Amino acid sequence: MFERPATGERAVLVHVDIGTTGDPEEQAEFRLLAEAAGAQVAGCVGGFRQAPDPRLFIGPGKADELKALIETQGAELVIFERGLSPAQERNLERHLRCRVVDRTGLILDIFAQRARSFEGKLQVELAQLRHLSTRLVRGWTHLERQKGGIGLRGPGETQLESDRRLIGKRIAQLTKRLERIVSQRAQGRRARDRAALATVSLVGYTNAGKSTLFNRLTRSAVHEADQLFATLDPTLRRLPLPHGATLILADTVGFINRLPHELVAAFRSTLEETRTADLLLHIVDASGARRAGCILDVQEVLSEIGAGDIPQIQVFNKIDQLPDTEPRLERDAQGRVGRVWISARSGAGIDLLLAALREHFHEEHLHQWILLGPEEGALRAWFFTHAQVLSDQTTDQGGWELEVMVPKTELDRLLSKDGSLLGRLVSRHAALAVTDR
Repeated sequence: MFERPATGERAVLVHVDIGTTGDPEEQAEFRLLAEAAGAQVAGCVGGFRQAPDPRLFIGPGKADELKALIETQGAELVIFERGLSPAQERNLERHLRCRVVDRTGLILDIFAQRARSFEGKLQVELAQLRHLSTRLVRGWTHLERQKGGIGLRGPGETQLESDRRLIGKRIAQLTKRLERIVSQRAQGRRARDRAALATVSLVGYTNAGKSTLFNRLTRSAVHEADQLFATLDPTLRRLPLPHGATLILADTVGFINRLPHELVAAFRSTLEETRTADLLLHIVDASGARRAGCILDVQEVLSEIGAGDIPQIQVFNKIDQLPDTEPRLERDAQGRVGRVWISARSGAGIDLLLAALREHFHEEHLHQWILLGPEEGALRAWFFTHAQVLSDQTTDQGGWELEVMVPKTELDRLLSKDGSLLGRLVSRHAALAVTDR
């Protein structure tokens, strides 16, 4: 009986087009996925079929060709670009005498390597167990043997039944833990709602430059790399707009063509930041050959998670890799901003993107002069945090005179905290803090 080897990274890649001729860029992306998982590519096998073979996915002749290549190259692993049924995976492993991993298993492995936070690790483990639970019956037939030994023979629970029960128990535990995390995130969103802070979520195909743009806008240090799925864990930061309000910017996991459903279900709490956002910045790799296809793939995933109707602004990134391409802002037929061309790496066009965000949220701003006493340092600090201070001068009394551009909603919120603040400032100073000059 064939026993699955536990190790081995030397792999042969199998990319079979089903029904239509495939895109060369998809094949290149498949290789990048395998390399991102740590595979050492020993060879590639391609082909075309009108429909998958029910038993081996590929035909018997192609399976023999693949087996010969495995033996010649000394490969220990075969990775299929398509998803395999449990029966197909079992039959292929028996025929090829080596481990077989499909697209879903490959992406799950990458996620397992990249998860850093406690929540991310829980989500990856849940997705892996859900994927494994569908393959216990046919993929691991050696587990059907009953536990043996003196005093243990006879009717009893088989190893397969035991594993299935333990996996089901662990899935239930992980689901409860993630539900608590969902509840905690919901509390955070309610707090942001009370503070009237709009949320902008970065979405897009993996490796489109979301984390680079996030770091550029918020001056953060989120991990960024030129590789697929470099960032898995969601990160939220405040983003003050010039002459505008403060937003919450969320960096989330990247999408990919045919994202496994196990991952969509497991990463529910992470994707919730996208589903509840007020605006999506759809980051597109402007230099990518599959640009149009990637946009469609992202739209499909957004529809699948219930975020297809949220307003979007497309951000075409990496224009520094395109010849004769300048930063610009494009509008739709209604005059709304629909697309911004930028380079997150060089910073070109970032001012246009910030202007587009301010225009989208059309916050009303007041140009005001504010006179503060020497004991009102906390109020002065508030204006430096929530408004743009155009000038700051010290008065003869030891106080300050500020010229600011302040969002009306922020100022209303300040006055609502202390109803006497308005009158107190008027009586103390000849000019009110909120009176336009």
